[in-house]
Amino acid sequence: MLKSFTCFRIQEGWQAPDFHALSDALARTAFRPCGPTERRTSGWVPPRGVEHGPMLESVGGQWLMTLMSESRQLPASAVRAELDLRLDAVEAQIGRRPRGKAKREMKEQVEHELMPRAFTRKSAVTVWIDPRSRMLVLGTPSAKAADLIVAELLTVFEDRLPLTPIHTAQSPAGAMAAWLTSRQAPAGFSIDLECELRQADDSRATVKYTRHTLDTDEVVQHLQHGKTPAYLAMTWADRVSFVLTDELKIKRLKFLDVEAAAAPGAASDGEDDSFDANAALATGELSQLMGDLLDALGGERPPALAAVV
Repeated sequence: MLKSFTCFRIQEGWQAPDFHALSDALARTAFRPCGPTERRTSGWVPPRGVEHGPMLESVGGQWLMTLMSESRQLPASAVRAELDLRLDAVEAQIGRRPRGKAKREMKEQVEHELMPRAFTRKSAVTVWIDPRSRMLVLGTPSAKAADLIVAELLTVFEDRLPLTPIHTAQSPAGAMAAWLTSRQAPAGFSIDLECELRQADDSRATVKYTRHTLDTDEVVQHLQHGKTPAYLAMTWADRVSFVLTDELKIKRLKFLDVEAAAAPGAASDGEDDSFDANAALATGELSQLMGDLLDALGGERPPALAAVV
């Protein structure tokens, strides 16, 4: 389910690879579970969730993939407890407690031995490419997770995927502050009942509003005294609600008043496979939302002014 996302722009001049060749490349790096001593594995799985299905789907010209990751969760407390027992045993035997390199090596040994017994956790992330507009959407707001997904994509695309983070003429924080101060949302949007304001100085003082009207003098005063918006809840065209962050990430995405408005990767209902309808809805709505949002932020900065990933 696509509940949040991060966008990148693919640079001009990029030539989309052959669809079937890309599907084959994804299949060659298919997901496999963690081995007994592996901390993490990742790979591609069929977006429809159908076993042995294709790794790449095209719906209305939009390309959809799903990256699955599995990690072993080894509690730090368990490692410390076992390590302390071994350190105590060595101290009792030789009269001193191992430190420095010896202690680090013992800790690594403990982790290696405990790893096969660690619990595993899986997570799936939707990857959406619009070849026409050269937009890449990753279903995560986390910069760390996005970096890992981009690394997987570069492997599949053989490093031929020139990405640029999307930067706008007006910063999201500056724009959100202007909307709150003027008490006027940009055209096509409305401001909802949630935001967070942070002081820019070292104090990092924070004020959060939840289920609270933001059309107040108090909010304006916080902004005038140096606080800036970290995030703001909004609704686009009465059709999609979301939270915009100061890093241009979209969180808590929700489609409104649309039956079965699921994002790519939603499960089928019996034999009625709603994947295509859900994918068409999500990509269609979100393409329009992002276009209007970028316009509200003054448009994109020229690629030459943005760092290349």
